[in-house]
Amino acid sequence: MKTKSIFSYLFYLFLGLLLFSQPSSGQDIPEPKNIIYLVSDGMGYNHVDATSYYQYGESGTQVYEGPDWVQLGLATYPAVLNIENGDTLYAAGYNPRETSENHKYVKSDATDSGAAATALSTGKKVFSGSIGIGLHGDTLYHISQSAKALGKSAGIIASVQLSHATPAGFTAHNKNRSNYSEIARYMLFDTKLDVIMGAGNPDFDDNSNPAELSGRFVGGLKLWEKLKENNDQTTFEIENNRYNVKDATGDGNPDPWHVIQTREEFIELSQQEEIPSRVLGVPKVHNTLHQSRERKSQSTKPFETPLTESVPTLEELTKASINLLSQNEDGFFMMVEGGAVDWAGHSNESDRMIEEQIDFNKSVEAAVEWVEENSNWDETLIIITSDHETGYLTGPGDPDPTYPPVENRGKGNLPGMEWHSGSHTNQLVPFYAKGPGAEIFEMSAGEYDPIIGPFIQNTQIPQIIFLMWGKN
Repeated sequence: MKTKSIFSYLFYLFLGLLLFSQPSSGQDIPEPKNIIYLVSDGMGYNHVDATSYYQYGESGTQVYEGPDWVQLGLATYPAVLNIENGDTLYAAGYNPRETSENHKYVKSDATDSGAAATALSTGKKVFSGSIGIGLHGDTLYHISQSAKALGKSAGIIASVQLSHATPAGFTAHNKNRSNYSEIARYMLFDTKLDVIMGAGNPDFDDNSNPAELSGRFVGGLKLWEKLKENNDQTTFEIENNRYNVKDATGDGNPDPWHVIQTREEFIELSQQEEIPSRVLGVPKVHNTLHQSRERKSQSTKPFETPLTESVPTLEELTKASINLLSQNEDGFFMMVEGGAVDWAGHSNESDRMIEEQIDFNKSVEAAVEWVEENSNWDETLIIITSDHETGYLTGPGDPDPTYPPVENRGKGNLPGMEWHSGSHTNQLVPFYAKGPGAEIFEMSAGEYDPIIGPFIQNTQIPQIIFLMWGKN
């Protein structure tokens, strides 16, 4: 792992003194009322540019690439790659010089989404596969818990299954990310989340056709049948176990889940003034909102196969969630995951990756629009990043140097691009922020990459949020 210099230690000491002191100038630590945290799972720099070329015919065109946004790199490696038979395989970290000189280097020490999401939510690097569990088996503290302790609302939204690695890594605790049913039940009954939205509906396939599939992503079929009744049930008897919903609003009474499934219900929720206090949104699709739908032709052009009409987009889930969460006068925390960018990267599907990144970009635009129309940049902080890069995406040819850019071939055309992996890489990923506290991330960028420039660690995001909000 890269050794910190004396300068870095002095820098963080200075930052700590700055944040915890009471300066005579009257300046205080920023305390954003709202935080909207958007994670495009699998997004690297070339993913952003490829999408911009297709959308607009030029790069640097996304709303989060504007001059008033903090823009940095983000290191994603975990603490431990594997623990097997008592042996611990530690990750070696991220070496900027090695990255720039050896294009094979970034294929080593890559994180998985469970460890990455845990780092992005708790401020701790952990072992691959972990969901909110530390290296010593300790239960880690999530940003969403801090929000609820402050009386704020909190929501978790994803374009993949609601109990998949990234949404789980922002709210649950489990040693194995694959324990989907356990994780789903934890999210539903052991947290005080106000909103959970994501795929995983066992009653529909990836084309939104009726089906009979696994209920593991929603806590099991028996639980799902009871949840769908929407009868304000607060206690569930499942397989000789009793599950009780939490008091999410702080009024002393348990708050039942209100289940919505149709696209119309999501759109209505984004516009309603009188809305349920707690919503579980599970669109009528199994694995992903749109990425897994069946292709209608062999074309590789984005949207050649139309999106499934009956299934909402991530943008629509985002708008619905913001409308519910923003009803709380004390503010809210919200994590939005564009999870299927990663799925397309694993499959090396250029067209589907661009589709998913566009939907993620529209979700960002929806959040920005809400801030500018209903809040302001003095009270709402927006953070945009990725948990890791997926697919080792570059321009055509061998990836040497590491980041050869994708080629612009004009608006509406697939860029010149090539995949070099079906898995994750250890590359730096983009980080963007705007709003109260954004300047602290820029101040904290104590490391430098010769290609990307200043970068921070994924753990620094929640650490700075905890400094602003406290670990209550």
